[in-house]
Amino acid sequence: MAEAEVGGWIRERNLRPFLELLSHYVGYAFDATDWATVARAVEETDDERADGWYAYPLVGEAQQAEVRLARSVGGDEVSVTVHGELSRELRVRADTLLSAHSMT
Repeated sequence: MAEAEVGGWIRERNLRPFLELLSHYVGYAFDATDWATVARAVEETDDERADGWYAYPLVGEAQQAEVRLARSVGGDEVSVTVHGELSRELRVRADTLLSAHSMT
């Protein structure tokens, strides 16, 4: 594993399924409490401000990642970066999830 970052954007309505799937790949049990925390925090974010992002850790048994999130003001997109000691497989999966969740 190597320090890496994968980034892009997704539709805001796809944030929860994106986080649930990414968490599954990390080995973290993302639950309703996690979602409530993230959903509340993301409301106050702004992707145009350096200090307007929210970071949430996903810590599994074998892997971990920090997900940084910020809403696009006036749009329905959320900018996302997945950062950490990511395996090659997790980098590919995160990139694929970003692509898939930006389309629908």
